[in-house]
Amino acid sequence: MKRICQSAPARFFRRVGAAAVFLGLLACAGRAQAAGEPRPLFYTGFEPSEGYTTADKELPLRGQMGWVGQGSGGTGLVDEFFEGFGQQAFIGYTPPAPKDEYLVLWKPLDLPDPSPQEPVWRFSALMQIVDSTNGQYDEFRWSVYNRQGDHLFSVSFDNATLDILYGLDDDQGFRPTGFVFDNNAVYLLEILINFSRNDWIARLNGAVVVDSQPVSVTGKPLNLGDVDAVWVLTTPGQAGDNFMLFDDYTIEIMPGAAIPPSLEILGFDENGRFQLMVHGERGLSYTLEASSDLRSWTPLETRRLEEGWWKFVDPTAAPVSLYRARQEAP
Repeated sequence: MKRICQSAPARFFRRVGAAAVFLGLLACAGRAQAAGEPRPLFYTGFEPSEGYTTADKELPLRGQMGWVGQGSGGTGLVDEFFEGFGQQAFIGYTPPAPKDEYLVLWKPLDLPDPSPQEPVWRFSALMQIVDSTNGQYDEFRWSVYNRQGDHLFSVSFDNATLDILYGLDDDQGFRPTGFVFDNNAVYLLEILINFSRNDWIARLNGAVVVDSQPVSVTGKPLNLGDVDAVWVLTTPGQAGDNFMLFDDYTIEIMPGAAIPPSLEILGFDENGRFQLMVHGERGLSYTLEASSDLRSWTPLETRRLEEGWWKFVDPTAAPVSLYRARQEAP
């Protein structure tokens, strides 16, 4: 089971030991960036300057600034739970009505159709799952819907097991990612969607937790209507007082025609060979390159990703080796 590194909320430095600093540098050098800057479509930091208020401590987020919901239970705004970030939203804590087993919270957005020239969109939010004190532990999700109201996919944080899971628009239920989270950590969740290629990935603090998956398995329209915060009770009628905090809720269009590849450092195997993972989109080819000075790069291998990832072992890694992945033209 892989545990995602915690972050300092104000700057999101990854906590690494002295021996891992060099490997962290490799990972940063390995992420290819497309030219241009993201273009914002929607942002809220839940601040008073935007019209959000905590003046009435009982006033929920539902009903403020166009946020709506389905089901019942706790939702609202708090101040400085993420130090230095002003107000945060939350879902959970207060039990739902006896007849309800969930709460879904979202803001309807009037978003354009994805463009074939700019098909990659990014949702991001700061988030934290705050643990229960009453012995009941629930599930929190981020669920993506299209403008037609169809559920496309979800990323789930199960507070009973601390597992991170994902679900698609099929009847296969939620799949484990192999990652777990910490209750005391603040995370940056990123969901990158390529509407043209029917692909999405999820990252937590920069680590890929869901490799390339279809936006829709069943042929639903590929556009974005809203991204919902969801609270689901593990045991009906027995809600935990756990809750999910979230802030800096952002949707933006990313430059480039594909989701940029990223590298995951795996370290050395038992034979002293350096290992890393290349993460990218299913069906695209990537070339892994190495350098000792960040000026000249030597191609090591090119591979087409069938599953969205590629484990590479470099038996000839030099004492100072930097790596990057470059997408090949389709």
